[in-house]
Amino acid sequence: MKFIVEKDFFEKVPNAYFGVVVVKGFDNKKNISFINDFFNESMEECRKKFDGVKVKESELITPYRDAFTKLGINPNKYMCSIEALITRIAKGNSIPSISPIVDLCNALSLKYILPIGAHDIDNFKGDIEIRRANENDIFVPFNSEEFEHPDIDEIIYVSGNEVKTRRWTWRQGEKSKLTENSTNLFIPIDGFIETKEKVEALKSELVSFLESQGLEVTTGIVTKDNNFFEWK
Repeated sequence: MKFIVEKDFFEKVPNAYFGVVVVKGFDNKKNISFINDFFNESMEECRKKFDGVKVKESELITPYRDAFTKLGINPNKYMCSIEALITRIAKGNSIPSISPIVDLCNALSLKYILPIGAHDIDNFKGDIEIRRANENDIFVPFNSEEFEHPDIDEIIYVSGNEVKTRRWTWRQGEKSKLTENSTNLFIPIDGFIETKEKVEALKSELVSFLESQGLEVTTGIVTKDNNFFEWK
């Protein structure tokens, strides 16, 4: 199976740098105290870091807003996932606990200020791609049974014609929702060449934890010079 980023994407955002982690056999039913503590600590540290700061003007966030603009996405209307998380916390709110893997990814996202997602490989309809949407692609919003079509040429995470995330890192949908039975996971980290060290540090921390649980982990990167990553 492959993770492929369309070359047209790199024409608009040539400095994009994707870290990739694939894990098999994760137990998403198991309550892990380390994840609970890490999640709460990451929220508290993020709250302190962005106290009194205009999130959208932070130098940690503006690269994503600039990239959204280059991709034809209005960042004021559609916030990158990490900007949305931090904005919520900066306003004094908390992120609800969802499941062990989602909480772990959110904790790492907040610690490193990087977007990170998690997708159930067993639900894929083929390779997972970042590409422009076409008229055959469908997206089901969270907690909905009705589908919608993304805008033509909108940047999406997609497998087959099943859209996992709209507008690059804006919003995941029902078809990317993880359940307690999700065990085989594709986890992308969306960064830039300028934040390569942070992407690699996040990836390393995630891998260390997963391997400490005795899990099978595969990692890789995707850039404009190597626009796909393949795993078995």
